[in-house]
Amino acid sequence: MIKHTRFATLTEWAIGLMFLGLSDVVAAQDWPQFRGPNGNGVLEKLEHPVEWSNENNLAWSVELPGSGLASPVVHGDLVFLAAAVGAAPSVSFSEGVSDMRPKTPDTPVKFDVICYSLADGTTKWSKTIIEQKPKYPIHGSNSYATETPATDGQRLYVYFAAVGVIAALDFQGNEIWRQDVGAYPTGNGFGTGSSLTIGDGKVFIQCDNDQTSFVVAFDGATGGEIWRKERSGKTSWSTPLFWQNDQRAELVTCGSGFVTSYEPSTGEELWTLTGISSAFSASPAGNKQQIYFGNSGPMSSGPLVSVAAGMSGNHEFDPQGTITGVPWSKMQAGPGMSSPIVVGDYLYIPGRGILTCYAAKDGTVEFKERMQMASIAASMWAAGDRIFMLDETGKTLVLEAGNEFKVVATNQITDDLFWSTPAIAGTSLWLRGTKRLYCIRQKS
Repeated sequence: MIKHTRFATLTEWAIGLMFLGLSDVVAAQDWPQFRGPNGNGVLEKLEHPVEWSNENNLAWSVELPGSGLASPVVHGDLVFLAAAVGAAPSVSFSEGVSDMRPKTPDTPVKFDVICYSLADGTTKWSKTIIEQKPKYPIHGSNSYATETPATDGQRLYVYFAAVGVIAALDFQGNEIWRQDVGAYPTGNGFGTGSSLTIGDGKVFIQCDNDQTSFVVAFDGATGGEIWRKERSGKTSWSTPLFWQNDQRAELVTCGSGFVTSYEPSTGEELWTLTGISSAFSASPAGNKQQIYFGNSGPMSSGPLVSVAAGMSGNHEFDPQGTITGVPWSKMQAGPGMSSPIVVGDYLYIPGRGILTCYAAKDGTVEFKERMQMASIAASMWAAGDRIFMLDETGKTLVLEAGNEFKVVATNQITDDLFWSTPAIAGTSLWLRGTKRLYCIRQKS
């Protein structure tokens, strides 16, 4: 199953940025990459509304050019979005579409980045990075602009895996550098989905495919390649996590059948876990002590694993579900497309209409509740003591964080398809549908 990237006060943010290890300063209210400042979808403070609809707390919405499932990113008063203009829009598995077989466009596609005003959604500029006919097909549910851009506060980075191009721009849309990392076939023709990750002045790409898998680190300022590591696995759609734990920084990558942690500056392998069946769609979640990851497919549930900070060496997940050297693991408990989150002492795992809450430290099940929601592809987010889950119909369930299932609000944006993970910056929340971009903000 494909993961979309459809499938984080000044003092508080300064602490968060030191934790992330970025060498460049990101503004206090920026949302610089997939799943936010720390790459985990969690914010310490809730500022955006808890309730919204098409009529309530909708500051603005704009019709989107082309198609795409990439999340918005935010820098200052600018919102950036990637789009594939000239490619067919994504469709839902739930719609019963008769033909969703992988296809390539008949004509060239414009791979664009659009810059919007945070205040009112006005288009500031739009730039075509490359215009080219993709070599490989994608499934009808995916897009040719699924990879979320990233910004380090000085440059905007845009990656289109379908054509293998990464480019750095300034905030006026001028190109600074570009690199061609190649385009590759993907498992079952699903297409690509792993977003950019930033940390320590570097831009990381995890390109797991059915031909030549690798992880590469570029210098954010110059575009120079710092290191590259070939990988043995095939297609996976998970986005790497730059994990700054209480011992060191790590780049954790979930591949096809294995998970590997790299030293971000050199690419040295810190630890690896093999023996996990199938590929990953969801991305990892972590706190300073542990990181959590897992996978599940459309017809089966995979494992959920916790790894402690400081682990080293090679480890194997055996058929009985035991792993030496890890705090805990669970069989048939992994997430699907939507990535998990850690809020305080608890880990939340979405999957197949059920939300499971675990004690983050030891894996004790706190609750397991069925939700009245459609398919969930967008990753969850949390702000303060609230947890948000968006389904593909535009319904958002708002929960109180903790070890009990408490629904605070239910919100609905109608007449669109939502597979992209939302973005948050200060008092504003952005939901990307396949038709429009929606800005949620408290109305005075």
